[in-house]
Amino acid sequence: MFVGHGLVAFALVALAARRVGWSRERALAVGLLAAGFGFLPDVDMLYAPVGLLAGADSLVGLAQGFWDASAVVHRSMTHSLVVGSVAAVGFAAWRSTDRARRALGSTLLVALVAVGAAESGGLGALVMGAFVAGGVLLVAGARHLDLSPSAVLAAALAGLLTHPFGDLFTGGPPALFYPLDVPVFDGYVALAGDPTLHLLGAMGVELLALWAGVVAYLHLTERRTRDAVHPWAAFGLAYAGAVLAVPAPTLDLSYPFVFGILGVGVVGCAPHVVRRGRRERLVATVVTALATVSLGALAYTASYLAVL
Repeated sequence: MFVGHGLVAFALVALAARRVGWSRERALAVGLLAAGFGFLPDVDMLYAPVGLLAGADSLVGLAQGFWDASAVVHRSMTHSLVVGSVAAVGFAAWRSTDRARRALGSTLLVALVAVGAAESGGLGALVMGAFVAGGVLLVAGARHLDLSPSAVLAAALAGLLTHPFGDLFTGGPPALFYPLDVPVFDGYVALAGDPTLHLLGAMGVELLALWAGVVAYLHLTERRTRDAVHPWAAFGLAYAGAVLAVPAPTLDLSYPFVFGILGVGVVGCAPHVVRRGRRERLVATVVTALATVSLGALAYTASYLAVL
């Protein structure tokens, strides 16, 4: 859900802004800010590269080391609804030109770092500090785009508070009420009893999130989705045959499947990549790649059910 988090926030905020009468340009701007806040909680992955230092004899081994290291702090403090709410108020206050409000914002943001240090030690202070610094950079971007404190508040709340719920289907559950010890989920939310169908369902959720952001962008820029999809997207249907060649994907072993289907997406968008000078080339490339991967996921799922 790394990309999906941001695109869901973008779609929600940009379309809402357009709905209440904002211009397309302003709606895109505040949507982009919301997307930034939607990505921000995953700054806690900055510790994960430490896992690569252990070394491994395969790509899968390297990936496993990366994720094992990330689990130390991932989905804890920065994925909290409590932290997200306080941070959103702090970021909005920091955007204000009023000294008292900026002082309040600074106090709230520094307090978050102090809580991270008290609850999780030096690593907690590092991660929360990176989270706050990232948010302050987003606020600087909001100031450049001339977005008001209320717009920052709405974008921050949408991005920070929707993010944790996208993580409920994979890995460990987010600590929704950190620093309070209030467990809500004791594991991920299973979409199916079969581990492969669960993984395919989780991928479907991610694809829906991506489509939400893409369709919202196309709508706001007055483009039609069908015009952005090249017929080569149908190449994704060929991934149905992967059920015989790729190990059945699960949360514990998803890399061969994911790398394979992303490769199919690259082939599907190839016509747009090789065409130079087309004004819509980038948009068409992204949308066609997404369509190819979506068809590939559907085709693989159908094949898996057929041989199950």
